[in-house]
Amino acid sequence: MSDTDAVRGSSEGFADIMSQLDYPMYIVTTRAGDERSGCLVGFTTQTGIDPARFLVAISNKNHTFRVAQDAEYLAVHVLSPENRPISELFGEQTGDEIDKFSQCEWSEGPHGLPILDSAAGWFVGRVLDRFDLGDHMGFLLDPEVGELREKLNKLLTFRDVSDMEAGHGA
Repeated sequence: MSDTDAVRGSSEGFADIMSQLDYPMYIVTTRAGDERSGCLVGFTTQTGIDPARFLVAISNKNHTFRVAQDAEYLAVHVLSPENRPISELFGEQTGDEIDKFSQCEWSEGPHGLPILDSAAGWFVGRVLDRFDLGDHMGFLLDPEVGELREKLNKLLTFRDVSDMEAGHGA
């Protein structure tokens, strides 16, 4: 058996491959009623061009997941490396214990969503559907409005935040 054959059928092979990928990180914020929440996410992808669609996966252990269950809209924030401090707040802290929005600058955006002032860009999408993805829930978004605040020469990526201690385990 070759080394390739040994990896092909192995979940360890999948983990090895994924550990080599360096994907962008985002902060997702939402609101349901009077409750706001937000978290750092890495499992996202554009899923369509016409019509535009974007998929965000949020851990089912996360405070933001519970708020997003009742939300009609999510705001997705694009991050540059300069956004490391805000990614630490939204990645290492949990909304179960603190109000993250009292510790950062934000503005009320479309549909009353919290929009982070320091993000390199953001867009708001209406939740079209939710999908059980195992330990995450997928939220399929119909992007409505957004703002690119700076040229994105480099994104904040998984490698940039891999040393963080997550507010909730996976």
